[in-house]
Amino acid sequence: MSELRTWLTDLGLLESPRWHDGRLYFSDWTAHEVIALDLDGKHEVVTRVDSLPLCTAWQPDGRMVIVDSARGLLLRLEPDGSLATHADLTGIGRGWNDIVIDGRGNTYVDRVGFDMLAGGAFSPGAVTQVSPDGSARDVADGISFPNGMAVTRDNSTLIVADSYGKRLMGYDIGADGGLSNGRVWADLGDGVPDGICVDAEDAVWYADVPNRQCVRVREGGEKVRTIDLDRGAFACELGGEDRTTLFIVAAEWRGMPEMVPPGTGQVLSAEVEVPGAGWP
Repeated sequence: MSELRTWLTDLGLLESPRWHDGRLYFSDWTAHEVIALDLDGKHEVVTRVDSLPLCTAWQPDGRMVIVDSARGLLLRLEPDGSLATHADLTGIGRGWNDIVIDGRGNTYVDRVGFDMLAGGAFSPGAVTQVSPDGSARDVADGISFPNGMAVTRDNSTLIVADSYGKRLMGYDIGADGGLSNGRVWADLGDGVPDGICVDAEDAVWYADVPNRQCVRVREGGEKVRTIDLDRGAFACELGGEDRTTLFIVAAEWRGMPEMVPPGTGQVLSAEVEVPGAGWP
């Protein structure tokens, strides 16, 4: 673990790291906060939303979109710091989780098909596409437990982490933002993918909570690098000046119902060779 740098400690359940405009943004689900971290180590709370999950993405126009899972809304952070409703997803489903916005402004939000926190009966999840005008429709279903998502740099492929399936799913993105040709992009064996990001070679880094690691994998399933941690890795993002810094948000995982003990969340990083590309 000598290759790891520690940026922040004593946080809660951390998720959704995003590199934008020279800063790393991430969510502390325990505190219901979206936090921005500068490369000089300074950090600030950008906004608060009483929701769990609490994930974010950036529109091409530079505004942040936030998943308010508790109310089934997408919120948009305005320049004055206020939150406006960007889309209402209550008529489609519940259990909203991760979000990614591609380079054309198409928004993809996934949802778990059952109430995990309440111990509900298992049901597979889905991915919903939200167009720039706010209209929404399901574009993929039958995913055991949809989690992190990423879009390749050419806007051609959406990759979805299926945590229960221990695999990454790939979907072709159509001109209208629809998805087709769903397939297993990578079988991960014993890997349990959570948050993901893509690099300039179209390989994927995935964070793995139970195996306490981040892994770089190519399409087809070849694992080419592993970074081990002393706690669960919940998500990762390529950022920094050259986008060759792999930021990792991690915390101790105790399982249900305790999940993450307060104060165990950390922001870490490791240097990699291939820079980030695509979205997030």
